[in-house]
Amino acid sequence: MPDKESSRPVNKFILELTVFVCGALVMTYEIIGSRIVSPFIGTSTYVWTSLIGIILGALSLGYWLGGKTADRKPDLKILAMVIFLAGGAVAATILTKDVFLSFIARSPLSLELKSVVAALILFAPASVLLGFVTPYAVKLKMLSLADSGKTVGRLYALSTIGSIFGTFLAGFVLIPFVGSVRTLYLIVFALFGLSILLAPFALSKTNLTILILFVFGIAATELQGYLLFRTNDLRDIDTEYSRVRVFTMKDEESGRNVRAMAFDPHFIQSKMFLDGDEPASEYLKYYHLVRHFKPDFQNALMIGGAGYSFPKDFLKVYPDKQLEVVEIDPQMTEIAKKYFNLREHPNLKIFHEDGRIFLNRAGAKKYDAVFLDAFGSLFTVPFHLTTVEAVREISRVLKDDGIVIFNAGGAIKGDASRFINAELATYKQVFPQVLLFKVRPERADEAVQNLIIVAAKSQTPLDLESDDAELSKFLDNLYLQPLETREKILTDDLAPVEFYNSFAQTEFHQ
Repeated sequence: MPDKESSRPVNKFILELTVFVCGALVMTYEIIGSRIVSPFIGTSTYVWTSLIGIILGALSLGYWLGGKTADRKPDLKILAMVIFLAGGAVAATILTKDVFLSFIARSPLSLELKSVVAALILFAPASVLLGFVTPYAVKLKMLSLADSGKTVGRLYALSTIGSIFGTFLAGFVLIPFVGSVRTLYLIVFALFGLSILLAPFALSKTNLTILILFVFGIAATELQGYLLFRTNDLRDIDTEYSRVRVFTMKDEESGRNVRAMAFDPHFIQSKMFLDGDEPASEYLKYYHLVRHFKPDFQNALMIGGAGYSFPKDFLKVYPDKQLEVVEIDPQMTEIAKKYFNLREHPNLKIFHEDGRIFLNRAGAKKYDAVFLDAFGSLFTVPFHLTTVEAVREISRVLKDDGIVIFNAGGAIKGDASRFINAELATYKQVFPQVLLFKVRPERADEAVQNLIIVAAKSQTPLDLESDDAELSKFLDNLYLQPLETREKILTDDLAPVEFYNSFAQTEFHQ
């Protein structure tokens, strides 16, 4: 029998508000989680699968605990305390995320296990506590109402509506305009505020410790950001599609200072010399093979902009040629303009949409060449640009003697070569001639590295010699050994790109 204190009538709408807000916050927390872990272990399907699976499991445990506790002691103060503790768990995420994720990223675990461990440590505790809320609120509401079925249905509906609201709020507003880390601050403030609204309580040692933890988490995060800005000129930017870090560093190969862009934990996606305008990344120079394999080219398409390193070089080297760039993220273009010297040019057209969608509606036989650099890193690849259906669309938009040049990552031999093997098999299904170049010929075939694939639509054998010294150097790096294509072609229905690349990532970290 509940005591008098616990069975008093609850304010009419306070529990409805509670389940709605907690439902919204748990989905916001889940979506923000992908941005928190992306600089350390990427944004692959494995990361999303782990976040969703672990958080759903944690919520289920919370539902069970909430229902069990509610039957024994239904008390509004307990609900308030649990919500306050949930805020403390999110505060702990803020304080410890970089330490834990750095440790996990350097561990020898496979990507699948890294994703699971990261989600379990950082996001499960708060999710268990948030899962506690709805069944406990149902019990409290039923103490003052006779319509049990109606009450349960309404509260769970409100929780679900809150989750929908939180999902759209996170994706459409908080991530692009507030940022991932500062959204965590808002989640903690909301949980603390909701807890106090439910049942004001004394400032105990536990509550004070949680508040101090939160303050230290904010202070440490903001101080770290400030120090990185002062020492490395670091900008941490959340866009609609990525968490982007722009910073300055000394290039290991040249010893020159560069401005770099990274939205992947393993590699820099774009870099620019601060004392010159030549390409800072060696693989970009291989795109100039276009003037060897298609010397009369006039119109070219590039899928993937990022820092616009090659488009800038293209316009400088070929001032009379036309280039269209498809970049899915409008904010990426703005970053390139602000930090990477991208300028308006009459021969440059930029389209902000998905590369595959652009290909699907582009006119047939429109381009002399297609360049692809939309692969987020060696390990994060948009699968729908790798499939035989996508390759057929590329072939369709090319003129009869057009060529494709693109950068891919992996190994040529061994388990780490599975994606490259599958991609080569896929291109050979559509193009009569497919060549492979090693950007760094001194590297072993089993090593994970940048590789350049050139595919020609024409049946006429490609000329592999050039009087141009620079192009001749690139042509000399043609891989002449028989290419293994033991993997099946990639299709829209079955393209296990991330599974294949997980072998490359494991090899890379060994």
